[in-house]
Amino acid sequence: MLQSNLSKPDTLGADLRALRKSRGLTLMDMADGLGRSVGWLSQVERDLSEPSITDLRHIAGFLEVPVSILFRNEAAPVAEAGYVVRQGTRRQMGSTVAGLVEELLSPDLTDDFEMVHSTFEPHSEITDPVIRPTQEVGYLISGQLDLDIAGRLFHIHPGDSFRIKGEPFRWMNPYDAPAVAVWVIAPPVY
Repeated sequence: MLQSNLSKPDTLGADLRALRKSRGLTLMDMADGLGRSVGWLSQVERDLSEPSITDLRHIAGFLEVPVSILFRNEAAPVAEAGYVVRQGTRRQMGSTVAGLVEELLSPDLTDDFEMVHSTFEPHSEITDPVIRPTQEVGYLISGQLDLDIAGRLFHIHPGDSFRIKGEPFRWMNPYDAPAVAVWVIAPPVY
């Protein structure tokens, strides 16, 4: 029998179920801890519903694991692991329903920084400010994005870049087109 040179990932739902069970938690225990319904969590574990990035952060915090463990990724040639990330094999998290999908551009999270491809859906926003002990630099590839950084509002256009240094920030895309950006974050937060 031939061995495949591709590593096959589990689904996000299967990973969450395995993490939950490894901690001896029931669906009810975890749903209560997250403030969500058992039905919602069951759908996530069966890959019938995609949790938002905020949901994934809460799940990771509850399970005491890094968010990066919840990134979904496609099979990649073993010889390229740690060196090359092909467009179709990026580890992805988030959902268009929640307004933000992020893909890890870095081969892994072993460096002092991570690079993320972010797509902000039209008419979406994050309502609660995010603050993390990082330095972040972003570059807007397409669309428009509004950023509130430490109470200052910035309108970002294609070709513009920005920096956030451990300050509270929020993003908004009140426009009719997706906004696509590349972010470099140090140290890695996913």
